[in-house]
Amino acid sequence: MKVLLLTGLGALFFAYYWDDNFDPASLQGARVLLTGANAGVGEELAYHYARLGSHLVLTAHTEALLQKVNFVSYVQLTSRALPSLTDSKGSLVVVSSLLGRVPTSFSTPYSAAKFALDGFFGSLRRELDVQDVNVAITMCVLGLRDRASAAEAVRGVTRVKAAPGPKAALAVIRGGATRAAGVFYPWRFRLLCLLRRWLPRPRAWFIRQELNVTAAAA
Repeated sequence: MKVLLLTGLGALFFAYYWDDNFDPASLQGARVLLTGANAGVGEELAYHYARLGSHLVLTAHTEALLQKVNFVSYVQLTSRALPSLTDSKGSLVVVSSLLGRVPTSFSTPYSAAKFALDGFFGSLRRELDVQDVNVAITMCVLGLRDRASAAEAVRGVTRVKAAPGPKAALAVIRGGATRAAGVFYPWRFRLLCLLRRWLPRPRAWFIRQELNVTAAAA
């Protein structure tokens, strides 16, 4: 009986989270403002949107500048765009990180900025719902991408393998186009976020399996 119950719950879980009604044609002629389009997932998003026939407005930034204004820039851009998005019943797609849901060692400033994003857009989503404003907010929880600067920054520190940038970007586009509340790439990050609620303080042994502590501290 327990086996059947667990199997049924597992089937419902996969059916709920893997339901996909993405229609690429829905992005033909769509207006897209894309920040950080000069590198990483932002660059891959620009390529995908262009192939899908969207009308793009691109902005760029440097990595150092992004770290300094990470949270503030998101808030300011959202505040300016919200009136237009409200009129057009548009969408906000926020590219965040697993470190905005699950804290880890030696990433305090970055993780704090990403946690702030999750709090801000989570609260904003509720405010829009209460006011019956039809603006979707999609939070994208991504891992390490396979671009050169990201790989170099953590070389010798983490043992986690990078995820392909083009596939991560496509997952973001699918989530935004279907107005999903959240996107997790790779998909196992959803499970990690669920586990974090049950194990808020993982033992150091587990952390060391994916982290070179000596290199990280240096």
